[in-house]
Amino acid sequence: MSNAEMILEMVQKNNGVITAAEVTMAGISRGSLKHLVDSGVLEHASRGVYQLKEVWDDEMYQLQIRYKKGIFSGETALFLSDLTDRTPIHFQMTFPLKYNIGVLKKENVKCNRTKPEWYEMGVIQLKTPAGNLVNAYCMEKTLCDILRTQNDVDIQVVSEAFKRYAKRLDKNIPLLSEYAKNLHVEKRLRAYLEVLL
Repeated sequence: MSNAEMILEMVQKNNGVITAAEVTMAGISRGSLKHLVDSGVLEHASRGVYQLKEVWDDEMYQLQIRYKKGIFSGETALFLSDLTDRTPIHFQMTFPLKYNIGVLKKENVKCNRTKPEWYEMGVIQLKTPAGNLVNAYCMEKTLCDILRTQNDVDIQVVSEAFKRYAKRLDKNIPLLSEYAKNLHVEKRLRAYLEVLL
């Protein structure tokens, strides 16, 4: 099997996307990747990310590949959890407290930094609209996050998210309460839950 064929096999297993780092880790020369781009089989999607031409450009997945410490949060996590119909204008990601977010200011990303115990709380994998898995906060953590005063989320978005959550069969009220306590938003949460439940 040629290097190009091995790369294409990897691409097929990875929803039509591959990174230069994955090619290098597989012990394949990056020159083979360049050859596939030059011959029109692959296209350069973003820095270090390549995809088949027929694959839908998945910005969220590309951001996750490039910024591995980023966790989709806020309105982006609401969107991924189907707690809002609004497609995010800017993707929102949370990073560890000391992470350098300077480079992300050029991207379509609103960045938050948080302390370690909050950063790791409630991380799950969710599918993007293109079907790729990315790291995001679970519904319960996201709902508590959007209640925090520094997260300037439109009141209509917050209300709609809680209404949708209340109708979900997979909701976890004890977990929601635990996160509210840890994030110091118990009073605000109670106000929403008393109306909805």
